[in-house]
Amino acid sequence: MTMIEAIRDALDVSMERDDRVVVFGEDVGYFGGVFRCTLGLQQKYGHDRCFDTPINESGIVGTAIGMAAYGLRPCAEVQFADYVYPGYDQIVSEAARLRYRSNGEFTVPMVLRMPTGGGIFGGQTHSQSPEALFTHVAGLKTVVPSNPLDAKGLLIASIEDPDPVIFLEPKRLYNGPFDGYPDRPVTPWSKHPLGDVPTGHYTVPLGQAALRRPGEAVTVLAYGTMVHVALAAAEATGVDAEVIDLRTLVPLDLDAIVASVNKTGRCVVVHEATLTSGFGAELAALVQEHCFHRLETPIRRVAGWDTPYPHAHEWEYFPGPARVGRALREALED
Repeated sequence: MTMIEAIRDALDVSMERDDRVVVFGEDVGYFGGVFRCTLGLQQKYGHDRCFDTPINESGIVGTAIGMAAYGLRPCAEVQFADYVYPGYDQIVSEAARLRYRSNGEFTVPMVLRMPTGGGIFGGQTHSQSPEALFTHVAGLKTVVPSNPLDAKGLLIASIEDPDPVIFLEPKRLYNGPFDGYPDRPVTPWSKHPLGDVPTGHYTVPLGQAALRRPGEAVTVLAYGTMVHVALAAAEATGVDAEVIDLRTLVPLDLDAIVASVNKTGRCVVVHEATLTSGFGAELAALVQEHCFHRLETPIRRVAGWDTPYPHAHEWEYFPGPARVGRALREALED
């Protein structure tokens, strides 16, 4: 399956198993979503369980919160992560707080799906990676899959979770693993082992990282598209890097991170989002705190520049294998 098909299958499985699961958002019903992740769901489950909304992110999020508080399990879509900001107040002030404010009387078992990241020439308004805005908010869980197998299992687990989950889908990975080389042919998921997605119901536990490449020289912490870029950089440089796919940012699999860095003594953190105050800063702080006496070199971060995503310089902004490879070599040279 492609990641699009895996996400659609996760929604289908969840809607079939539980009548409380409702899917809605901009163009998700009749049109099947701008990326076709919800194609056919309205025809199968009807207009009451899969429906279109106005272009009003605050309304979409607020509706999902109300549905969840009254016992439904909404899975709402914001068409691009760049558009979520009008709904951010609802996410922070209501969805993330309701369990605490009501002393557990009300919970918000909702999922907010959003395509994220660049690599598609979407420019400033269709390329952002705002995960750090959500990981900073107590009460939210944040998920970023890197492949179809994980995407289906993580989405089902998110829908079944009792608390609000921000589910960020790297749009550059929808149709195949992208290693950061824009001039090379795209590899389809059908030729990748992680594109082999089981039918039916299964879950991938939130808070459990995955080892994508074992290594002894340096640990690379990555998520989403950057997992594939890190693997390509390790291959291109010949560095024996251990690549950890975080999969969920909150809850974070700190045990896996600490075990790997304590083994290698070196750490490179990679993400596509803006460098300053990005989630990589939190990862670097945690590694410093928990692995200080094992670190042999400074922790390095490879990320997007501190500018809006430039349409004319897509691949200068995008943290590709060359930049990641340079960080790997520098980590070994210090």
